[in-house]
Amino acid sequence: MATRLVQINMKARDDSALGAFWAEVLGWEVSSEGPGVTNLEPEGFVYPDPVAVCVDLVVSPEPKTVKNRVHIDLATTSAAHQAELVARLKDLGATPADVGQGDVPWTVLADPEGNEFCVLEPRELYRDTGPIAAVVVDCADPRAMARFWGEAMDWILHEVTDHEAVLRSAKGVGPYLRFVRTPDAKTVWNRVHLDVRPYPGDDLEVEAARLRTLGATAVDLDVPWKVLADPEGNEFCLLTPS
Repeated sequence: MATRLVQINMKARDDSALGAFWAEVLGWEVSSEGPGVTNLEPEGFVYPDPVAVCVDLVVSPEPKTVKNRVHIDLATTSAAHQAELVARLKDLGATPADVGQGDVPWTVLADPEGNEFCVLEPRELYRDTGPIAAVVVDCADPRAMARFWGEAMDWILHEVTDHEAVLRSAKGVGPYLRFVRTPDAKTVWNRVHLDVRPYPGDDLEVEAARLRTLGATAVDLDVPWKVLADPEGNEFCLLTPS
């Protein structure tokens, strides 16, 4: 049994407005599961497919109080593309953000609700990922995260060091998943989290039990899927098999 990363979940005060922003950023289509939930995916996309990690925006009244531990890195193809994209994003409502990055070749911005994200300089590694180069998770121990997530999902571990762990779909498509060492401790529920899904025919309860044996802990919420936390306390959702 195994799971795969299918989407990220982002809390929002106004899911429709924030969804419209991110749809413009990514060039993706907008749909809705119902009031308070906005879904983003590429045009013509057949869910789930590792060629893209979709975005779900879910309304939440809780304010953003700290830097997010999960963020998106956007890919660019040239220095000119990077500059043009940053300018366009600012026109859409993004603002410069200082997360202590110092003098770096990428640009850190925040969306209209303050969620940090990066516009990367051109990198050969990300030439075929689509608009999202990577989903990045802050962590204390990348090697421990590599052990857990490498077993939790059927994604391939490409690199692991004391600084970061990098995974990607076994099919070699779509964005990367990066766990990057940071000094900041987790203090609140993550406003952005990962959603993983088992394959058709697998059993949700059995998969949840397997993840707990790997080091996940259960989060008690009354929902049809399973809410768990990884060994560093990052919440994630185990969705029903599909």
